[in-house]
Amino acid sequence: MRKSKISMNIGAAILFLIFGLLFFILIVRMLTIQVSGQVQGKPLAAMAMKQHLKNTEIESKRGNIYDVNGKVIAEDTTSFRLQAILDKKMTIDPKHPNHVTDPQKTAEQLAKYIDMPENEIYKRLTKKGAKQVEFGKAGEDVPYKTKEKIEKLKLPGIIFARESKRYYPNGVFASHVIGFAQKPEELNKKTGKIEIGEKTKGKMGIEQFYDKDLQGTDGKIQFEGDAWSYLIPGSKEKVKKPKNGKDIYLTIDKKIQSFLEDAMTEVDKKYNPKEMVAIVADPKTGKILGMSQRPTFDSMTREGIEKKWQNLAIEEPIEPGSTMKIFTLATAVQQGVFNPNEKYMSGTFKVKNDPRPINDWNYGQGWGPITYLEGVQRSSNVAFAKLLDKIGKDTFRTYLDRFHFGVPTNIGLPNEASGKILYNWPKEKYTTTYGQGTTVTPIQMVQAATAIANDGIMMKPYIVDKVVDPNNNKEEKTKPESIGKPISADTAKEVRDILRTVVTSKHGTGKGYEIEGYSVTGKTGTAQIPNPNGAGYLRGGSDYIFSFLGMAPKKDPKLIVYVTVKQPQTTYENGSKVVQSIFNPVMKNSLQYLNIKPAKMEKSEIKNIPNVDKKSVSDAITTLKDLGYEAIAIGDGNQVIDQLPKAGSTLLQGEKVILKTNGKPSVPDMLHWSKRDVLKVVELLDLKLNMIGTGYVTKQNISPSSPIKTGDHLVVNFQSAENMETPKKDKKKNEDDSPLD
Repeated sequence: MRKSKISMNIGAAILFLIFGLLFFILIVRMLTIQVSGQVQGKPLAAMAMKQHLKNTEIESKRGNIYDVNGKVIAEDTTSFRLQAILDKKMTIDPKHPNHVTDPQKTAEQLAKYIDMPENEIYKRLTKKGAKQVEFGKAGEDVPYKTKEKIEKLKLPGIIFARESKRYYPNGVFASHVIGFAQKPEELNKKTGKIEIGEKTKGKMGIEQFYDKDLQGTDGKIQFEGDAWSYLIPGSKEKVKKPKNGKDIYLTIDKKIQSFLEDAMTEVDKKYNPKEMVAIVADPKTGKILGMSQRPTFDSMTREGIEKKWQNLAIEEPIEPGSTMKIFTLATAVQQGVFNPNEKYMSGTFKVKNDPRPINDWNYGQGWGPITYLEGVQRSSNVAFAKLLDKIGKDTFRTYLDRFHFGVPTNIGLPNEASGKILYNWPKEKYTTTYGQGTTVTPIQMVQAATAIANDGIMMKPYIVDKVVDPNNNKEEKTKPESIGKPISADTAKEVRDILRTVVTSKHGTGKGYEIEGYSVTGKTGTAQIPNPNGAGYLRGGSDYIFSFLGMAPKKDPKLIVYVTVKQPQTTYENGSKVVQSIFNPVMKNSLQYLNIKPAKMEKSEIKNIPNVDKKSVSDAITTLKDLGYEAIAIGDGNQVIDQLPKAGSTLLQGEKVILKTNGKPSVPDMLHWSKRDVLKVVELLDLKLNMIGTGYVTKQNISPSSPIKTGDHLVVNFQSAENMETPKKDKKKNEDDSPLD
C-alpha cells in the first residue's frame, strides 16, 4: 500500500511538471507575440486586418451608343432580379426574419406578380439544401412598379438584386450594325454549372467591335467589416471610383435609318425576299447615314436573330451584276475609248477559244447595231465585253484595284469580307466587266461609287462619327479620308451624265427610278445566283439579286443609295419594281429631310447635234453653246464647212463639237483632250496620227495654230489623269477649275 502511494505521488509530480512546462511555453509564446506582433514571421495585425477587410466592386457604366444627332440607340438601364433567401442562419432577430418563413404564403403572393405558377414557386422555396434561389426568366427584369408592389407585401426573405441591363429603345433598328451586348453564360469550374457572368460584353456589330471602349473599368470600396460585412464602427472606407465606358456617336442618322426600316419592312411583307440590303451614304465624306437588311432582329429581345447572324452589307460578298458596269464605263471614259455614238452589233460576243458566247440579257437577241450609249442604257453585256477589248485587259485589272475591289474597306465593323476578283481565264475577264463571277460586298460598291459622285475622289466609308470619354469629356473625331482618285473629275461628271440617261432614256432600264424634282443617276443590276451545289447558276424565275446603285442630284450628288433584293417572291419582270419600292421613297425622303430642294427636271440630257454647216463661225459656236456643248473651231476661216459629230448625232451636254472652217487649217491646243476628241480633229483635217500612251493629251508635236496640210503626221502623247502634271504656264488657269480634279 505504501508503494502504491509513492507511485501515485511520483505520477502526480510528473503531471505537474508537464503541465507546468506547457503553461510556461504558452506564457512565453504569448509574451513573444505581444512583443514582436508576429506569428510565424507574419504580422499579426495584417492578418487580422485581412480577415476583417472587405472589398466590394462598384460596377462601371457601359457607354451609350448615339446616332449622329445625339439620339440614344443603346444605353444601360437598371433592372431588378427577384431572389429568395432560404438560409435560416441569415436571421439574427427572430422577430425580424431575413429568410423565407412561410413558403406557402410567399408562393401564393408572388404568383400574383410574376409569370410562374404557384406550385413551381413553392417547389423553389422548399428546395432542400438551398440557401438562396431565383425564379428564372419570370424573376428577371422585374418592372419597377411591380418591385414596389412586392416590397409592400413585406414577405420575409424576398429581396431584389439591382443590376444594369443593355437597353435598345428602337427595336428593329440597324440591328446588325449596332449588334447587342449581354452578360455571357460562363462555366463555373468548381460546380460544373453554367452561370451568368458579371460583365456585359458586346456580341455583334458596334457593341462587339468597340467593346473595350464601351466597357469601362469597375471601381472598388474597401472597408473593415464584421462577419456579416457590416462596417465596423470607427473604421474608414477607401473608395476607388469606377471609370465609365466611352460613348459612341455613329454616323447613322436616326431619321434616314427610319426611312430605310419602314420601306424594307413593307417590301418584306409584300414580296418576302430571301435577303435584302440597303445603304445610304454621303459621298462627300464617306459617312454611312443608314444601313439595314432583312432578315433582321430586335436588339432588345433578340427575336429573329437565328435567321441571319451576318451583316450582309459587310460580311457576305455577292456577284453585283450590271451595277458593276458603272466602273467599267468609268474606266473606258477615263481611258478615252468610250465613244457614245460609235455603233456595234449587239446580241452575242464570242470569246476566243471558248464555245460559250457572252449574250445580252434578252437571251442573246440583242437590238441589232446600236450605239455604245444605247448599249449602256439597255444594259448590254456585249457592249461592255467589247469595251474591255478597247480598254485592255491588264489596264482594266489595274482599275479594279484602283476602285479597291477585293480588299476590305475597314469601315469599323467586325468580320468584314474582302470579296474575290475572278480574273484568270479569258471568259472571267469579260464577265467581270458586267459583274458576273467576281464578288464584292455592298459596302465596297458604295465606296467605289463615291468616286463617281465626288468628282473622282474616292472616300473611305465610316460608321463611327466620334468616341467621347465622359470621364474627361475628351473626344476622338473621325475625319473623312480620301483613299485615292481612280478617275478624273471630268470622267466622273461624264459618267454621271451617261448614267442619267439610264433613267431618262426611252431605252433605259432605270426609268422606274425617276423621282420628280430630283435628277437621279445610276445603274440597274440583275445578278445571277450561284447554285449551292456548285453547278452553274440557279434558273428559277425569281432566282436573281435585283439591285440599283444610284445618286442624286446628278450635278452635285448629296446621297448614294444602294439597294439589293435577293429572290423576291415575284416574277423576273417585276424584280426592279421591288427595288424601286425601297430606293425611291428612301432617296426622296432623305433628300427632303436634308433640305435638298427639288429642281426643275431637265428635259433631256442627250440631244441631237444641229447642222451648222455654212453658218458663220460665231453663229455656229453660239448655237452649240446654247445647247450646252463646247464648240472648237479649227482654222482661221469665218465660215463652217464641216463638223464632227455630224448633224443628227446624239451627244451628251458638255461634249466637244469640232468645227472645220474655210480658212487655212491648223491644229488646236489639245492639252487634256480625250482620244475621241483628238480623233475628231484628225478625221476633219485628214492627218496621220501616231498616239503614244493612254488617257489624256499631255503633248502634241504640231504647235497650236501652226499651218498644216493634208497627210501631215500628228504625234500625240497621252497619260493617265493621276500621273499628269499641269504645265507651269497653265497652273494659274487651272487653279479654280482644273480638268484634272
